[in-house]
Amino acid sequence: MFANDKFRAAQAKGAGWRDRFAAAAETLPSPRDPQQTSEPLKGAYFWLAVFYVVYCARPEDWIPGLHSVPLAKISGVFAILGLMLSLGRAKRGLRDLPREALYLLLLIGIFFVSAAFSPVWKGGAFFRALDFAKVFVAWVLTFAAVTSLARLRRVLFIQTASVAVISIVSMAKGASHPRLDGVLGGIYSNPNDLAFAIVLSLPFCLAFLLRTDNILRKAMWSVALLLMISALFLTASRGAFITFLVAGAVSLWHFGIKGRRVYLIGAAAAIAIVAAIVAGGQLKDRLLAVSGEGLDTSSQSSAYGSYEQRRILISRSLEGIEHYPILGIGLHNFATYSGVWRDVHVTYLQIAVEGGIPCLILYVMFFGRGFSNLRRLRQMADPDPEVKLFAGALHSSLVGFLVGALFAPEAYQYFPYFAVAYTAVLLRIEQEQRSGEFSLGGSNRSQLRAGKTGRDGKPSFTYAW
Repeated sequence: MFANDKFRAAQAKGAGWRDRFAAAAETLPSPRDPQQTSEPLKGAYFWLAVFYVVYCARPEDWIPGLHSVPLAKISGVFAILGLMLSLGRAKRGLRDLPREALYLLLLIGIFFVSAAFSPVWKGGAFFRALDFAKVFVAWVLTFAAVTSLARLRRVLFIQTASVAVISIVSMAKGASHPRLDGVLGGIYSNPNDLAFAIVLSLPFCLAFLLRTDNILRKAMWSVALLLMISALFLTASRGAFITFLVAGAVSLWHFGIKGRRVYLIGAAAAIAIVAAIVAGGQLKDRLLAVSGEGLDTSSQSSAYGSYEQRRILISRSLEGIEHYPILGIGLHNFATYSGVWRDVHVTYLQIAVEGGIPCLILYVMFFGRGFSNLRRLRQMADPDPEVKLFAGALHSSLVGFLVGALFAPEAYQYFPYFAVAYTAVLLRIEQEQRSGEFSLGGSNRSQLRAGKTGRDGKPSFTYAW
């Protein structure tokens, strides 16, 4: 009896120690605890963010003293070095790259082969292909380094805020420049390119407006939206205007109708009307000039001449595709081949005539993967509200681009390629979150799964710029 009592006492004491040890273990940080686990590739992500600022905002064009500094090259080199030094510790490797990355790589590879056999200018096509190849480096860095929703949110913020700043700077400096032509350099020097950059960023601006409950931030995003649309109208780009209508309609479908914010339809119409009244005069003239009748102003005559010239360029591009269907004439060589030093204002013909029909097929397959990523996101049960919000913005931007590409030469602008990268990143983040490998943007997902909400019963987000 005495022995049995001693045994029970020892057993109870052991159980007490086990309970205390288990309680202590529960207080230790879990390796998957989003508050304790550090994000990978911090250096590569930092320099990638710097690259996005340099590419999207082009500070060297409007900040004195920066024109002679190769900011894009510096940030790109450091981002690549950061990625290479972290390859062993990176959560995503080259084997994890999605199929669209392979399509883009093959597309660029064909451009190099096309340059070697170009009937127009081999050297020029080679160096232009080399310059365009940077988009693949940025694409891979984005997929590898953007490993959380918070990081993706910051990248989207950089692009959207940069384009908003560019819109303001262009209007401020371009009072004497018709259509804001040549106000800034690089990707914003041509009014059509500037307009497309604005249109492709507008859905993200609307998404940021909707995701915050802060009145000041809502006001800032509303003003940014109005200024960006005003700058778009000042460019008087007909192709970008069509893209604006398409992307706007898809955005209102996602955010207004499906998102049960019907008031957005009236608000969007009011903003568009105000912007059209203030800055849409020249755009109206260029749209009316397409008919060729009643050309009362020099602006309308110039617009009609541009319209007729584009018809000739389309015919010339079809001739080029007929003569060089496999490898094309070389990247950016159509302006020389056309004889009038103009690009064909159809992106799909631009790709086909300069890279051949195989390039066009890869191009379509690449953007098709962006829609495939978004479709897979929609098929997931219980989606994160913020993921759903940005997925709608990406869908609106991509649909707008694919329609607008019928009216503009935008084959080599980086923004559409970035949009496909964002879809791949968003899908991968959601998949990793569901498999328990990563956390999404700090504690947002855990809060949402626990049912925590902000005021008015809406899910609470941590707003990270």
